[in-house]
Amino acid sequence: MTPKELALPAERIEQAILLIRGQKVMLDSDLAELYEVPTKRLTEAVRRNQSRFPSDFMFQLTTSEFENLRTQFATSSWGGRRYNPFVFTEHGILMLSSVLRSERAVQVNIAIMRAFVRLREMLATHKELARKLDELERKYDSQFRVVFEAIRQLMAPPTAAEKRRIGFHASSPSDVESKGR
Repeated sequence: MTPKELALPAERIEQAILLIRGQKVMLDSDLAELYEVPTKRLTEAVRRNQSRFPSDFMFQLTTSEFENLRTQFATSSWGGRRYNPFVFTEHGILMLSSVLRSERAVQVNIAIMRAFVRLREMLATHKELARKLDELERKYDSQFRVVFEAIRQLMAPPTAAEKRRIGFHASSPSDVESKGR
C-alpha cells in the first residue's frame, strides 16, 4: 500500500490527538476509523493482548473525563457507547500495529507517528520562541528603563536654582558697558 493509497490527511490525525491526563492520546474510535476496522474489533484485539498494553500505553477514560470530552465536541448522547472509551498513548499506538497485523495498520501507524513528531516539533518551536521573547523582554527592559528615566528627567520641571530668566539681562552694570562699545 503506497502512501497515496493510504490518503490520510495529516490535519485529520493531528485533530484526533487529544491531551488527557497530561498525555497526548487518541481515542479508540478515532484509531478504529483510521485503521478501517470497527471499534469493537480494535478493543477485542487489545483485550486478547492485554499484556502488551500497560497503563502508560493505554487507559480507559473515567465517566467524568468522557462527559467532559463529549461536551467539548457536542456529541449526541442518543445511542452511542455503552462503556467509556479507551485512549492510546504514542507507545500504545505503536503496539497496535503489531496486534492488528495488517498493511493498513502499519501505514496508519507511520502517518500517526509523523503527526506526533510534527506536534512535538511545533511545541519545541513554541517553547523556543517563548524563551527568545522572554530574553528580548529582559534585554530591552533595561534599555527602555534608561530611555524612560531620560524622558522623565526631561519632563520634570526644573528646580529653582536651574531656572533662568527669559530675555536679555545683565549680570552687572560693567558687563553692559563693555558689550555696548
